Amino acid sequence: MVDGTFGRLWKLALPIMAGNFLQTLYNLTDAWFLGKLDAASLSAPAVALPIIWFLTVFAMGFSMAGGTLIAQSFGKGDSLRVNLYLGQMTAFLLVLSLVIGAAGIIITPGILRLMKTPSDVSVYAAPYMRIIFAGLPFMFLTVVQQFAYQGIGNGIVPLAVQGVSVLLNVILDPLFIFGLGRFPAMGVAGAAWATIIARSIAAGISMWLLVSGSRGLKLKLSAMRPKRKELGFLIRIGLPSALGQSTTALGFTVLQGVINSFGTPVIAAFGIANRLIGLFNMPAMGVGQATAALVGQSLGANRPDEAKRTVHMALISVFVFLMVTMSFSFFFGNQFTRFFVDDPEVIRYGAQLFRVVSVSVVFFGMFMVYNGVFQGAGYTKVGMILGITRLWGIRLPLALLIGRGLGFGASGIWWAMFISNLAVYLAALVMYRRETWMTALKSEEV
Repeated sequence: MVDGTFGRLWKLALPIMAGNFLQTLYNLTDAWFLGKLDAASLSAPAVALPIIWFLTVFAMGFSMAGGTLIAQSFGKGDSLRVNLYLGQMTAFLLVLSLVIGAAGIIITPGILRLMKTPSDVSVYAAPYMRIIFAGLPFMFLTVVQQFAYQGIGNGIVPLAVQGVSVLLNVILDPLFIFGLGRFPAMGVAGAAWATIIARSIAAGISMWLLVSGSRGLKLKLSAMRPKRKELGFLIRIGLPSALGQSTTALGFTVLQGVINSFGTPVIAAFGIANRLIGLFNMPAMGVGQATAALVGQSLGANRPDEAKRTVHMALISVFVFLMVTMSFSFFFGNQFTRFFVDDPEVIRYGAQLFRVVSVSVVFFGMFMVYNGVFQGAGYTKVGMILGITRLWGIRLPLALLIGRGLGFGASGIWWAMFISNLAVYLAALVMYRRETWMTALKSEEV
């Protein structure tokens, strides 16, 4: 049974990990090409991404809730409910993405001023953000199919769609950033346009697959019409997750403002390190997402012991992967930073960050597994509380206290990251062992 659980976990986790790697490759590709221009161009996406994430992650919480409901319905063997939740999630998120995208375009300049973004970075960040916001519906249509297919245990379809999107982005990035032939050089804005075009094609593929019903899910217009009970259930489960994630993302946005106050070299170092840590954290993210889907299926089928076996396999896997990858970042952080930009000051800050933060990423990776458990079980209030506490209760106060109050500078931010990652892992461990997550949703409700 353990071998079977391990196999099911990795059958789903590996495609998710590869898909998450491809998503990170989006940002790394932009960083690599923009780093050939100057530090300000490289810093623009680093400043913009936390803001964009804050305004989009609210909707992502509902995507995850839809995936949970699909997983539990699939575990019960109820294909009608699976497709009904797919339709409700698609319609809800499409409307929400249009609203958020329009709001983002309007408030971009004000947010950059509020974050005290240096003028040499803001001039590039503003158009980059507005272009990305305009393309949000495309991004959310691909997110719908991602969580829906993961909910039924299919990680291959989202991986294939993501692969097409990333390949297009890699091809278009140099054409739009540097210009070639009839393509004008657009710099940072070119990176945004490349991303939007690639995502729009991925969205078209996603919707074609769902409407055709050729891969186990069928999107029907009748299922997209609002259903009070099902839509209410989606909101009930998704709202805590959405609030937790958006509040956490706001914390990252405020943290970026603190980082911005230390100048362009610190912004660039943090942007590079953040992307690379995200890359090295791919196994934990993939396993955490797979855990959410498989725990949801197991609980839907009324097999809690199977859910616990999945969690144990996931924790062991994440620990082994991250101990290896984060050892490299601990010892070779300066070389990683130099790969993107050959600026001595940026390299110095990057090496410092990796040396402090790397060990804590192992704990945070195991927290993501526990968070996947809570998500798959519909126990989303716990994830909300832990996410908010991590950023607002621990990281931001410590970053200000150590970095500004005690005069440690940027290193104070790195230590605040370390402490918050360790603390949230310990809290999640306690909540998991209480086992109240097993009965968060009643099978007959789903």
